[in-house]
Amino acid sequence: MKISLRPVALVALVSLVLNSCQTANPYTGEAQRSKALTGSVIGGLVGAGIGSLSGSGSTDRRQKALVGAGIGILAGGGIGAYMDRQEAELRRELEGTGVRISRQGNQIALVMPGDVTFSTGSSSITGEFYPTLDSVAKVLNKYESTLVDIVGHTDSVGQRDYNYGLSQSRANSVAGYLQNRKVNSARFRVTGQGPDAPIASNNTASGRQANRRVTIQLAPLS
Repeated sequence: MKISLRPVALVALVSLVLNSCQTANPYTGEAQRSKALTGSVIGGLVGAGIGSLSGSGSTDRRQKALVGAGIGILAGGGIGAYMDRQEAELRRELEGTGVRISRQGNQIALVMPGDVTFSTGSSSITGEFYPTLDSVAKVLNKYESTLVDIVGHTDSVGQRDYNYGLSQSRANSVAGYLQNRKVNSARFRVTGQGPDAPIASNNTASGRQANRRVTIQLAPLS
């Protein structure tokens, strides 16, 4: 979608969208102003100035590499609808697998528990989890205008250096598996955060188990 609005026209468009946009989620039937609206406003701003955008961040570098490879940029209200469809397919494909899916705006997170994905202390993916990652790859290959951040996490038990190394190795394993299933690795950012981003208390066994995970964070190429 090519956008060539001048600043004044763009402001008018944004104002119109803010005052009139109200849609329904096609999968849930719920009112959904925020997703479609955010996509329209942000997509319009990005599209209007896309020729002059530059930066040194890894997200920006990925965007430029993908655009150069012919991957389409998303713009306008289509962003929210695109992420809605992707979320619906992920939920359908991953039902009953143990992967937790959450959505915030146009960001989707897949949380893969460490005890399901890996053997204890290992970065090798268990064979039982292959079909789950196959399903993830299937959806990612269909929705190629999606940036993919793969992040490994651990609990706080043990030496920090070991935990950082393990979290990075596990994230690398997931990225490598997806790449072997034909997901374009130019879309990836792969990091290990060790124990630095807990989602539960490390003072309990259940909390430590929750903290041992790999997340796949999805965002639109926009």
